[in-house]
Amino acid sequence: MDHLIWEHEAAQDLRQPILVTAWDGLFDVGGAATGAIEVLRCEAATLVGHIDADEFFDFNECRPYVRIDEEGHRQVDWPRNEIFALPLGERDRDLVLMEGVEPHLRWRTFVDAVVEVVRRFDVKMVVTLGAMISETPHTRPPTITGSTTDAALAEVMMLDRPSYQGPTGVVGALHEHLDRLGVPAVSLRASVPHYVSGSPNPKASRALLERFERVTGLPTRWAELDDEAREWERRVDDAMDGDDDITHYVRRLEDRYDAMTASSIPNADDLAAEFERFLRQHDDD
Repeated sequence: MDHLIWEHEAAQDLRQPILVTAWDGLFDVGGAATGAIEVLRCEAATLVGHIDADEFFDFNECRPYVRIDEEGHRQVDWPRNEIFALPLGERDRDLVLMEGVEPHLRWRTFVDAVVEVVRRFDVKMVVTLGAMISETPHTRPPTITGSTTDAALAEVMMLDRPSYQGPTGVVGALHEHLDRLGVPAVSLRASVPHYVSGSPNPKASRALLERFERVTGLPTRWAELDDEAREWERRVDDAMDGDDDITHYVRRLEDRYDAMTASSIPNADDLAAEFERFLRQHDDD
């Protein structure tokens, strides 16, 4: 069975694209990663395909949604993993975006479908976005943890080498497969305050997009989340108002955050230039 359903053929002409992915699930706390993809794809992205849901989901766990359309007909919306093409006309490369829900079943087959997307569009690099709970204060910029197994890429993008060992998600399975294929892959993960992890977190989405733009030099429109991020922080402040215990706890988190935060931020233009040099060298190899 062909698990990939293609809806638009013209997108095969993308120029040296980067694939950016996010999946709703355990590693998307506060919807930060999928929220970032939603901002990134904007109105200019074209839906080019999706992965058929039937073999990858337990519908008792992730139930489809039934609705009545404008003509009075019943429609069932199944869990979707959608693929978008985003041409960046003024840049040297384009983006392929994949957004959806982490599957329950047949992860290796699902990963094979993602790799087929990589091959179809001749993707030069894969970047997965995620978000994890952390002891970080909501009043400070979310920290972004980045990692890659490629030593040269880690140096260029100022990333860590992976060190986590333990239960993983479909992102871990995808990175392992990409490593074996020699496809450069990066994981970017935002820190989300554990005491407000249940609500949508536009501040973390903003931080993911800003870091991605800083490294790649590609536009992400992260500043469009400024107002939402400020409003989210204000709502958390209001919820804490009058609770001395949580207020003191957040102040301790702020002190620790401030002590650990680096005093200098790498120049974005330098990072983007080094990133482009890495990709050109990878193509030559």
